[in-house]
Amino acid sequence: MEFGRKITICLFMMIIMWCYAIEGREPVLHRVGGGRYTWRPNVSFTNWTSYEHFYQDDWLYFGFDRNVHNVLEVNKTNYENCIETDFIKNVTRGGRDVVQLLEMRSYYYICGRGFCNNGMKVEINIEPDLPLSPTIFSQASSTAKMNVLFSVIGLAWIFI
Repeated sequence: MEFGRKITICLFMMIIMWCYAIEGREPVLHRVGGGRYTWRPNVSFTNWTSYEHFYQDDWLYFGFDRNVHNVLEVNKTNYENCIETDFIKNVTRGGRDVVQLLEMRSYYYICGRGFCNNGMKVEINIEPDLPLSPTIFSQASSTAKMNVLFSVIGLAWIFI
């Protein structure tokens, strides 16, 4: 009887660990341009995005001098031609602004104070969600890993 109880507990702990493993990834904050205040001219945003992976619910951080620059979300045509009128949304609030990428689509941002033609524009393409696989557990946050560890230790302490 004792052996059966231990097997049941082990199966229960494995189910808990599996549930944490498929939890997925947490949203990531991307600093546009790669630094704290890099929404400015002479930054290669195309190069920066080539090293980043953007997923739905991630965040973008724009750091800039609000007296000189701004951030406008525009459509693809306005992005390609640096047209700052008829924008979708003015993201500018105070120079340290964040935007959450809520939809599976491409996002286009420009500086609407004449700096778009100097390269202050960025295209963000949302990638499909990561496939659920055993590797998700290794990519999960350290908090989730600690929760699993403490859950397993706590259950083992109670039942064994």
